[in-house]
Amino acid sequence: MNYGTPRRVAVVAANRIPFVRSNTAYFELSNQTMLTDTLSGLVQKCNLQGELLGEVVGGAVMKHARDWNLVRESVLGCGLHPNTPAYDVQQACGTGLEAAILVANKIALGQIDAGIACGTDTTSDAPIAVSRGMQRALMAMNAARTRGGKFKASLGLVKPAHLIPELPVNTEPRTGKSMGQHAQLTAHRYGITREEQDKLALHSHLNLAKAYDEGFFDDLLMPYHGVHRDNNLRPDSTIEKLSKLSPAFDRKEGTITAANASPLTDGASAVLLASEEWAQKKGLPVLAYLTAGEVAAVDFIDEREGLLMGGAYAIPRLLHKRGIALQDFDFYEIHEAFSAVVLCTLAAWESADFCRTKLGLANPLGSIDRTKLNVKGGSIATGHPFAATGCRIVATLAKILNEAGGGRGLISICAAGGQAVTAIMEK
Repeated sequence: MNYGTPRRVAVVAANRIPFVRSNTAYFELSNQTMLTDTLSGLVQKCNLQGELLGEVVGGAVMKHARDWNLVRESVLGCGLHPNTPAYDVQQACGTGLEAAILVANKIALGQIDAGIACGTDTTSDAPIAVSRGMQRALMAMNAARTRGGKFKASLGLVKPAHLIPELPVNTEPRTGKSMGQHAQLTAHRYGITREEQDKLALHSHLNLAKAYDEGFFDDLLMPYHGVHRDNNLRPDSTIEKLSKLSPAFDRKEGTITAANASPLTDGASAVLLASEEWAQKKGLPVLAYLTAGEVAAVDFIDEREGLLMGGAYAIPRLLHKRGIALQDFDFYEIHEAFSAVVLCTLAAWESADFCRTKLGLANPLGSIDRTKLNVKGGSIATGHPFAATGCRIVATLAKILNEAGGGRGLISICAAGGQAVTAIMEK
């Protein structure tokens, strides 16, 4: 599968629309619309009109049946050459980063020279299904060959119980618990305090606000439907304001609130990856290199491990394969699904018991310099359109490394099903 010597994979450009809270500015928009427009913005930015790329890879977590070929349809409407192949992937919140790794691997192996990773999600246009009884009655009616058969099947449509729709739920199928409930249990296990979580959330808002004020996102984000900034951003946040919110998942002893958790969000993002030679021919800059990736999954049934703790396992594997330490990074991008998840992950790496019993290490991985963590804001302030978060983080870290003139960055994104997708970027 390898065509010659493995090549370095460059992040050369990115585009996203502002992320907005569910049921606000993008209330009437679909995944298809947002992704197509985001890809169109990237095509225009990089002068790729009519360009035949190796492939475009991405997806969405909350998908309608009509979205079965989402990325390919978006490619056909974005200005790229219509012969550009595209396909959907879905790994919950890790979708965008997994898409980037898939594209990067093909570039590294010489199979393609350039490709786009992307992701989109909307909870404002979440799929609402008919009941199982209604679905079976409709299918039987469609399959019936005679009028009498269709009439008989249609009788099932008028049963009152069948008229109740099935609304989407944010729960794990095997446990019935929401992500927030799982995260709260893990926070209790690791002894993460409300104050610690609120402090991390505050830094997320302040760092994002500062980045906007400095113009950091001017060339990474395009204004869209009258929105110029992520509308979940609260630049006037204070610890006092955050501390007033009630616990969301454990009313008596809970520490997770709406303020220290990422909100339901709509948005889309895309990243252009390429070989150095292709980027040079197109006159595009090399912002950074995507140099390694790792995935992991944990057994979270019966709380054997926290649902969102996959990164605590994936990152050590990544470090071992590269022969580097946790402290050998200039920047850390750890997805803020909840403040508690970030803090539990850091606590696990600092724990001698966790590293010995769970990772088989003689010594703990140790702590990181918190001033290097999510320096341009994280998902709590930015918002979290599930499949779009990975490419947002890749783009942000690539620009951070480029502006710094070099360095190494670590990405960790937790995902539903006890999974995590992680990566290393360098310049």
